[in-house]
Amino acid sequence: MPDTKLTIWGRANSVNVQKVLWCLTELGLAYERIDAGMQYGKTREAEYLAMNPNARIPTLVEGEFVLWESNSIMRYLCLAHGRGTPIYPEAPKQRASVDRWLDWTLSTVQPVDRPVFWGIVRTAPAERDMLQVQRDADAAAEVWAIADRLLSSRRFIDGDAFTLADIAVGSYARRWLGVEGISRPAQPHLTRWLAELGKRVGFAQFVAPPMS
Repeated sequence: MPDTKLTIWGRANSVNVQKVLWCLTELGLAYERIDAGMQYGKTREAEYLAMNPNARIPTLVEGEFVLWESNSIMRYLCLAHGRGTPIYPEAPKQRASVDRWLDWTLSTVQPVDRPVFWGIVRTAPAERDMLQVQRDADAAAEVWAIADRLLSSRRFIDGDAFTLADIAVGSYARRWLGVEGISRPAQPHLTRWLAELGKRVGFAQFVAPPMS
């Protein structure tokens, strides 16, 4: 266990905060979470900006150490407090293979996820432009088809073992398959994999709750 308390700043309905909380659960680490962002404010206050100049969430604080960017936080937690954990392999090739999926969520998934999620979940019904949302969903479907094809021949995103890749991609997949009001192609392998992730305590507690 850490010698110094771990504190996570960020609201629980943020996908990037959810990733970190799920990771903490997988590692069995205790922590405190402080609501920040959107309706909770705080991210534009001087105290927070001193920790995270981006005014975004999550931010990890451990004693004098401060770290932002959710994927970097997950990597740090595994390296500092989960040495030898199978969710972040030590062998260079295996680790690089996992890392590329964390990068993929930022470079490829997040850009197509955001307009669909925000266009429905965080837009009042009377203000939704469903024609545009469906166009965005069609673009997202092409990205998720990549994961669906790969999952046709493997149990998890990076092979037969659960890793940080599943946390990173799975948190977004829950939004993709869970958002209502759009047409999406059948992606049975993605659906099977997400159902398996749903059995994990961290997913059930932090990712599965109703989206908001």
